[in-house]
Order: sequence, then C-alpha cells, then structure tokens
Amino acid sequence: MGVLDTIVDGVRQDLAERQAAVPLDRLKERVQHVDAALDPMPRFRQSGVSVIAEVKRASPSKGALANIPDPARLAAEYASGGAAAISVLTERRRFGGALQDLVDVRCAVDIPVLRKDFIVTAYQLFEARAAGADLALLIVAALSDFELVSLIERAESIGLTPLVETHTAEEIDRAVDAGARLIGVNARNLQTLEVDPATFGRLAPRIPDGIVKIAESGVRGPHDVIELAREGADVVLVGEALVTGRDPRLGVADLVAAGAHPALANRD
Repeated sequence: MGVLDTIVDGVRQDLAERQAAVPLDRLKERVQHVDAALDPMPRFRQSGVSVIAEVKRASPSKGALANIPDPARLAAEYASGGAAAISVLTERRRFGGALQDLVDVRCAVDIPVLRKDFIVTAYQLFEARAAGADLALLIVAALSDFELVSLIERAESIGLTPLVETHTAEEIDRAVDAGARLIGVNARNLQTLEVDPATFGRLAPRIPDGIVKIAESGVRGPHDVIELAREGADVVLVGEALVTGRDPRLGVADLVAAGAHPALANRD
C-alpha cells in the first residue's frame, strides 16, 4: 500500500465520524446561506504567473513544517503579497489541518480559497462550500473515472471550481476526458513522496490549450517560477517554501514578481 492509499484510508475514517455527526441534508442547508463562491479563473488567466499560497502546518514527507496558530493572519499576509488564491490544507492526520482553518481564512481574505484535501465523496464538497471554499482539490490518482466525473460535476453544480491534480500522462488524459478546466501537475508522487522537478515540463505539453495549468510541489523560489513559466505554467501552488520562510508577504511578492518578469512576456 502506497502513502496515498494510507492517507485516503484515514480520510475515510475521519469522514465517517463527521457524517455521523452532521448529516448531508444539514450541510446542504448550510450551503444555501453562504456567500456565492468566487471565480478564480479570471485571476488565473491574467498575464504572468499567478500564485496560490498555501496554509500548511505539516506534510507526510517532512513532518512538522511550521507552527501556524493563526491561519487567518497568515492568509492575510499572503493576500497582501499579491497571492491570487489561498490554499488551505484541511486533512488532519498527516497535514495537521482542519476545516476551521478554512473558515478562518475565508473570513480574513477576499480572494478565492481552495480546500486542499483528499476528497473522495460529494459530502466533502458540500463541507468545503459550507466552510466558504471557492475551489476544491480532486486528485485523479485517488479516484475512479466515474468518481472523477461525478465529483467534477457536483463541485461545479454547487459553485466550486475543481482543481484536478495529476502526476502522469495517463492521469492528464483522464482529467481532460472528465472535463477539467483547471489541471494541476504535481511534481511529487503521492504514493512514494518522491519529487521530480522535471515532471511539469515533461507533462504540460499534453494539457490542451484553454485549460489552466498549475505547477505543484517543489517550487522553492523565484527562479523556479520563471522556469515553470517558460514551461507553460499559468499558476504555481507554493506551500513549504512560504511557511518555512521568514516573511510570508515578501515571499509571495517575490514569486509574483518573478511570474511577471519581462523575460516571460513573449513566452506564448
């Protein structure tokens, strides 16, 4: 059993407890009373490379990364640095996250917020929307084709924009066939946790024009952003480098500036 399988097993156990405590009908009722979701696509399609900055306490590969007592404050720093969206890890066992982190972040910023978790049922999508999320992560490797299509359709039906994560050429094809408009390429193999920095450059050409391309994992600084932009990235998602850095606002600002570098003006 790989790391991803182990994580998903834990997610399903925690999910069963939440479902027992809060029925789906009650979640659906909550969704009716939250503000309409923000559309991240105009930000992601603008010139330059956009930055999704992540609230991330820990990871399976590194363990504890940062003490984040106030996710809302961190998110506000990210936003002031020019982040186009905020990603919030809500998985608790390996990442130390919680849905309350997402709620707190949503109250602190006026830019789109992504629920980053291991979503395997529609219940989690309603949880995300009820907590104020605008986007939800769907990992192709964790889902069957039927589940992927169903979750994309359900997400969009309740106002969420699905970020469909891939790691292989086959997974990109599955994401495209399922109707994804926003595809992430994760340089990290979630079964082994190994990172191959060449993954995005190798796979990005397989993603059709018109689909927004996001580079995930292994982005350490401005030079990486410039290289990923040359390889076709529209957006970069950055977590570890920001939460372990000294100044989150300046860290994001540096990445945003790199994504707008004049040398990239004619990259298309």
